[in-house]
Amino acid sequence: MPVSFQLLRAFPLLQPLAPEALLQLSAQMTLRSFARREMVQAKEKVHHEFGFLVDGRLQGVDFTVDGRSVGLYFIAPGDYFGELSVVDGLGASEHVIATTNSTVAFLEAKKARELIFGTPDIARTVMVRLASRVRTATAQRTLLSLQSPFQRLCLQLLQLPLVHEGEKQVLNQIPTHQEIAIMINSSRETVTRAFQVLMLQKAVIRQGDALLLTRMDYLKDIAEGRIPPPKA
Repeated sequence: MPVSFQLLRAFPLLQPLAPEALLQLSAQMTLRSFARREMVQAKEKVHHEFGFLVDGRLQGVDFTVDGRSVGLYFIAPGDYFGELSVVDGLGASEHVIATTNSTVAFLEAKKARELIFGTPDIARTVMVRLASRVRTATAQRTLLSLQSPFQRLCLQLLQLPLVHEGEKQVLNQIPTHQEIAIMINSSRETVTRAFQVLMLQKAVIRQGDALLLTRMDYLKDIAEGRIPPPKA
């Protein structure tokens, strides 16, 4: 399915493009739908594409040598993925799966490379994103070195994208317990028990689809090892 010009105007990365360039780009892209848990981009695939998430949510994941999945990052609507393979021409360093029913606009890698290298503003944005990915990977490696799953959970909550609302921090799109479990290399049951403890301590409050972090200092103290994590 082709991609409409109006749809592409909604992507922040493409804002520097003139209308005629966007119109030309729309003719080169395709739109595809994915069911929940379906593979959007496989690590083993030789030829990759540049993806733009129209709706839904995606997650970058990889697997340990013993077959356990590790969650790396989430992709929200308006965001993009596959930039690493587009830039260096090599395979992806992780799989991308749909965590909900999702729609993605794809651009073939060669044309995506021409787009990035030929548009300085887009190239600058992609470079900043790649630097952010390196920082995130470093932080995640540090997180996974912690022995306590409870400590890893608290640190992961602090690293997720939060919105300031007064003295509270709000996580508007809460990952499922299973999604968090694969991010911190733990089990879903352990994550569920830990959340129950945090709620009893009133450190987090569930509010519809949002999660309020109401005791940031408490979460930081556990994450940074200043106080022992409570038993879950």
